[in-house]
Amino acid sequence: MRLGKDLINKPIYSIDEGKLLGKVQDIYVDPNFEVLLGLFLGSQGLVRRKSELIRAGDVVVYGPDAVLVKNSNVITDDSALPAAKGWFRRDKLAGREADTPGGTRLGMIGDVIVDPHGSITGFALSKAYVEGPLAEKRVISRSVIIDTGQEDGRMTVDLARLEASLLDAEAVPMAVETVADIPITKIVEEELPAEPPTEL
Repeated sequence: MRLGKDLINKPIYSIDEGKLLGKVQDIYVDPNFEVLLGLFLGSQGLVRRKSELIRAGDVVVYGPDAVLVKNSNVITDDSALPAAKGWFRRDKLAGREADTPGGTRLGMIGDVIVDPHGSITGFALSKAYVEGPLAEKRVISRSVIIDTGQEDGRMTVDLARLEASLLDAEAVPMAVETVADIPITKIVEEELPAEPPTEL
C-alpha cells in the first residue's frame, strides 16, 4: 500500500529505451475513486491547453524510485483520449470532507491509498473532527464510502461499517505510521462541529 503523493515527482522511464519521459505531476483516478487510471505529466499549449498523460495500462511498474512504462510512445493527451476529460485528479480530491448520512463531520481527505495493482483501498485523513480510533488511525476504507461526493463535494461514510473496519486491524488499509507525515491542519475552535466529539 502507498499514498498517492508517493508517486508525485517520480521520474518516468521507458523500458524499451531507458528514456526519461518526464515526471509524475499528479495521478488520475476514476470518478468513483476505485482505481488509478493514469498519470498526469502536465499541461501544454498557451491557448488550447492539453493535459499530457499516460494510461495506467501502459505502466509496467510503480517502483519506489521511478515509474517504468512500456515504451517511449505511451504519452498521450486528453484531446487524443477524450475519456480522460472525465477522470479525476488527486489534487482535486484533497480537502474534500467526509461525513455521516446524519451530517456528522468526520474529517478531511488528505490523500488516496493505492495498492500495488492500482486499486484505491482507502483514504488518508489530513484532519479529523472526532476522537477515538479514527483520529488515531486517520484512514477511511474505500469499502465504507456510500457517496463519493461528486454532486455536493462531501463524501458520505457508513458509520457502522467504519467503526467495524477501525476495530478490525486487517480491514484498515494502512498502518497509522505510514500516513503520519501528511500535514495536519490544526483545528481551531470555530471549525469544530457544533455537537460534542463522537467516540468512534
